[in-house]
Amino acid sequence: MRYASVTTHYHHEEVIVEHESESEPENYMSIMAAAVGGLCFGNVTALAPMVRIGTLPMRLLALDYGADIVYCEELIDIKMVQCKRLVNEELDTVDFVAPDDRVMFRTCERERDRVVFQMGTADPDRALAVAQLVEKDVAAIDVNMGCPKEYSTKGGMGAALLSDPDKIEAILRKLVQGVSKPVTCKIRILPSMEDTISLVRRIEKTGVAAIAVHGRMKEERPRHPLHCDYIQAAAGAVDIPVIANGGSLDLVKSFSDVESFRGATGASGVMLARAAMWNPSVFRRQGLLPVEEVMEDYLKYAVRYDNHAFNTKYCLCQMLRDKVESVIGKQVQTAQTLAEICAAYGMQAFYEEVQVLLRSKRERRPPETPLTQGGVTTMALRFHRREYPPQITPKMFLLEWSRKEKLQQPHYHTVERPQDRLFQSTVTIDNKQYRSTLWEKSKKAAEQAAAVVCLRVLRLPEGRRGEEDSGLVGKRKRAATAAALLNGSTAAAAAAEEVAPREEEEQEEEEEEANKKLHLSDRDAETAVTNGNRHKLHTPL
Repeated sequence: MRYASVTTHYHHEEVIVEHESESEPENYMSIMAAAVGGLCFGNVTALAPMVRIGTLPMRLLALDYGADIVYCEELIDIKMVQCKRLVNEELDTVDFVAPDDRVMFRTCERERDRVVFQMGTADPDRALAVAQLVEKDVAAIDVNMGCPKEYSTKGGMGAALLSDPDKIEAILRKLVQGVSKPVTCKIRILPSMEDTISLVRRIEKTGVAAIAVHGRMKEERPRHPLHCDYIQAAAGAVDIPVIANGGSLDLVKSFSDVESFRGATGASGVMLARAAMWNPSVFRRQGLLPVEEVMEDYLKYAVRYDNHAFNTKYCLCQMLRDKVESVIGKQVQTAQTLAEICAAYGMQAFYEEVQVLLRSKRERRPPETPLTQGGVTTMALRFHRREYPPQITPKMFLLEWSRKEKLQQPHYHTVERPQDRLFQSTVTIDNKQYRSTLWEKSKKAAEQAAAVVCLRVLRLPEGRRGEEDSGLVGKRKRAATAAALLNGSTAAAAAAEEVAPREEEEQEEEEEEANKKLHLSDRDAETAVTNGNRHKLHTPL
């Protein structure tokens, strides 16, 4: 995946709001707060923020089905503040990427005027830093003040803020004064109706555009009844929009229930969580779609935007619900890649079509320019297993080329970065060194990335899908398979297909043996790291 840093300048939009009387400044200010930045929170139906659910594919699907606003999953300020904003030219997205190269938040033009970025925070300054980082790419900023789960509350975030109204006020005022987009928050009700009313009134004075209210106390869970009367009291106590949340189990099962839930709570808007998680077509005014159709629509977005396979599995399993142990449910659970998930749904052709499109984008972009420094040639390249056929890897191609040229076998020197346990490898061949500047999640992937860099610099084939056959790797396999097919022997052809895995194992063993003779073995290297001698293993950056 190629990223390019860009800076985009935005102009503040002028919002004209007519009001009947200049003697009602508070109501005028509440209207302005609700409409600032072009996003209005009155009379909306929204996808609620949900951990692991509210990623880009689900948000886009909810918009397709009729949601007015979509919230991303809660993202913690400490992690987000370390991210860089990068434009992903391959996927046409904006990615916020952590130091370990993980994409923490991915968004696209389609949702820019409709997506609300929700953060978990307990620090006004850090909250502002994160809001300013993302504000050009989102429609509004929201602070989570209602999540009762330990991962949120243990840092003083989420529902823990409900017991510290001074901090609530400090965070919200800082954000309202520091960003150009609307600021909102999502809370739970307090034990008494009077305290709940007092809190929402205090929040309104900070200048926020809206408040989402989950009608349960922080100790209560979905099995407990929803307190619609508390939401109604909160909505009647303030002039800014209140968005009702928490009715998925008993009150909202389809779009036809949304208006009755709105009426029961007196709220301006409705926010749906579990009902949307189980079937996002709950936002369709025409009624629910079969969940099988919805899952296919979701999977198309997951493939199109390269959503992580395990996150995709999780969301699909929520939609499957009691069918998670069905044949297709078990296939989804055992799948390890997006390709395997697509196979479970009979969508292999769609998956391949998208991969062809993405490959064509990669091939059209300018080639990466190698940089040589300190005797090491580097490029920012990553090893993507799915780009190569089964049993074919860049390391195999590099090894076969070294044999053909009668060179010493490639030697890989791999280090582990202590703070995040990511790996980087340097390959030495013909007395020259090559390395990827990107860190990988495993030692093997790091070595493959180093091999890719070497092969690209030397302009050698690396075995990617669609690459013209170079004849470097798998000659024995191809010859045996062709002979078997000519003889009409399917069994012999199948047996020939087994040659490639054995060839790869033999090559790996040869490489490992060569490394043991020339340098530290992997076990010695790991021991050195364990004993605190990590710096001795690092090569110059």
